[in-house]
Amino acid sequence: MSRDGTAAAGPVRVLVADDEPMIRAGVRAVLATDPGIEVVAEAADGHEAVELVRAHRPHVAVLDVRMPRTDGIDAAAEIRRTVPGTGVVMLTTFGEDDYILRALGVGATGFLIKSGEPEELLAGVRAVADGAAYLSPKVAARVVAHLASTGAGAMAERRDAARERVAGLTPRERDVLAHLGGGLSNGQIARRLHLVEGTVKAHVSSVLARLGVDNRAAAAVVAHEAGIPPPPSPEQR
Repeated sequence: MSRDGTAAAGPVRVLVADDEPMIRAGVRAVLATDPGIEVVAEAADGHEAVELVRAHRPHVAVLDVRMPRTDGIDAAAEIRRTVPGTGVVMLTTFGEDDYILRALGVGATGFLIKSGEPEELLAGVRAVADGAAYLSPKVAARVVAHLASTGAGAMAERRDAARERVAGLTPRERDVLAHLGGGLSNGQIARRLHLVEGTVKAHVSSVLARLGVDNRAAAAVVAHEAGIPPPPSPEQR
């Protein structure tokens, strides 16, 4: 599926941007193990990444957070502004929690730890190409831990605020939010909840509006803050 919910023709087209050639080579090698993913361009800095996204229109841009000239956050913001059909996956390292929160604010919807498992990279690229959010479990834990580090009082305020926002959702919207917290696409949510995909898309739009957030990843963070666990996968039941 493409990000607009229509069937995508051909492989998922990806741009990889990192200022370290070895990291780019490693990401390309992992993506090459999936015949349904094609790396169409590589960039060594954020400015080049934006230009190449405009030229190649990939489904997904995989961006390192820290790059010269234009960092990954600014590049993500420009990509989302000028080429909204391209989803953004951010590559981060431990200790970059502030960057993750900033990336959420500019519309990035995929977050992966560089030292994570190769399967997470493939799953993240696939999810974002499908229009879903994907937070590596380690990233989600780091975001929540970072928010908690601001102090027990501040964390309690965020938790209470998140629960108050969630309280305004209908039971069905709450179900959808739980699945967003698990990083599922509209199609996956539709299958889990036995709904048509168009109905799920409408519910997602309503959830984002009611929570006052701009994207699915930010909604997933609200779900985590409110204590809503992702539903178990069918094989875990």
